Amino acid sequence: MVDKPTSGSLFGVPYNFEQPSLKRMLSTYWQPGEGMLVEKPFGVGYTLNLANWRSWVVLAVASGLWWQQSQSAGTAEFDEDEEPVEVVVED
Repeated sequence: MVDKPTSGSLFGVPYNFEQPSLKRMLSTYWQPGEGMLVEKPFGVGYTLNLANWRSWVVLAVASGLWWQQSQSAGTAEFDEDEEPVEVVVED
């Protein structure tokens, strides 16, 4: 039986299915001198490099949007007692 590769690249997207270690996880998420995106330590694709300041901007924006969404989820825009309105369009 042929051994399947556990890491590599498929159509330019990296993958890695090797057993992750704590050292490899930490070294992946903190790579000074690298770009904002780095290869994931386990799985398919890319992840944020927390040593890059742009990653923190992305996290702050995502957190702000999530917080805003969670605040607006509690307020309904219409009263539930109202019935829907039927609109008739004539040609």
